[in-house]
Amino acid sequence: MRWTGTWTALRDRLDAAGYVASDTLAMALHLALSLGRPLLLEGAAGVGKTELAKVLAGLLDTRLIRLQCYEGLDASAAIYEWNYQRQLLAIRAGEGADADAEERIFSEKYLLTRPLLEAIRQPEPPVLLIDEIDRADEAFEAYLLEVLSDFQITIPELGTVAATARPHVILTANGARDLSDALRRRCLYAYVDYPDRRTELAILARRGPALSSALAGQIVGFVQDLRREDLEKVPGVAEMLDFAAALAGLGVNDLTDDPATLHATMVTLLKTEADQAQVTREVVERLAGRAA
Repeated sequence: MRWTGTWTALRDRLDAAGYVASDTLAMALHLALSLGRPLLLEGAAGVGKTELAKVLAGLLDTRLIRLQCYEGLDASAAIYEWNYQRQLLAIRAGEGADADAEERIFSEKYLLTRPLLEAIRQPEPPVLLIDEIDRADEAFEAYLLEVLSDFQITIPELGTVAATARPHVILTANGARDLSDALRRRCLYAYVDYPDRRTELAILARRGPALSSALAGQIVGFVQDLRREDLEKVPGVAEMLDFAAALAGLGVNDLTDDPATLHATMVTLLKTEADQAQVTREVVERLAGRAA
C-alpha cells in the first residue's frame, strides 16, 4: 500500500494507532513516503524511532522487514549468501559435472535471501527497518548505497536484481558514531528527541494503563526530572510506560505515599548498576516531591 494522504492525515493516523508524532516528524515521514526516499531517524535510545517503523507497517497494512545492525555485519548476513552445503551436495550428486555446472549451482535455487534482498523482492512495498545503522561498520554502509539510491542489488553470479516494489525504508541511529555523508545524502532526515510533557502525557494516555490524571502527571514529571540527573542510561518512553504499569499494578495512587515502594520500582527506569546506586531513596523522594 502507498500513502496518498496529507501530512496532517498521516499524523492523525499515527496518533490513532498510538504513536504521538511531532509535526516535524510527521512531515518528514510524509515526504519520505511521498517521494520514495529513505528516512533517517536519529536520536537517543528509547525515544520511539524503531516503534515508528512498526506502527507504519501496521498503518500501511504491509510487512515489516527488519535488519538489526551490529559490529561486523556483512553482506552475507544483510543481503544474500549462497547455500554452499546444497551446492556441494549438487556437485557430488553429479549436477555440477558438466560445462554448465557453475551456471546451475549459482542459480536462484541455491540463493539464501537476507533482509535487504528480501525487501526489494516483495510484491507489495514492505517497510524496511535498518535499525541502529551506526552500530555497523563504515564498510557496511557501502553495501547500502546501491539499495538506497537505486533500490537494486547486484549479485555477481546472477546480475542486478531490481526492486519489484520499492520498500519504505526507515533507518535509525543512536549516535554511536558519525554516519557518512554519502549515506546521509540518500536519506531525508529527522531528529527524534525525548517528548515534551504534553506529548509524553498523550503517549501515556494511549499506551499506558488507566490512571488518574493526577498520577499520570506525577509519573511524567518524575521521569522527565529523572532524565536531567547525571545518568549513564537515560530512561526512554518505553521505560516510562513500564514504570507506569508497575505503579498501576502495585496500586500506587500518589508517588509520595510510599517512598520505599517507589524506590523499588526504579528497576523499570534505571538499567545500570551505577545509575541504580546513584538514584538513592533520597533522590527518589526529592523527585517525587517535585513531581507532586
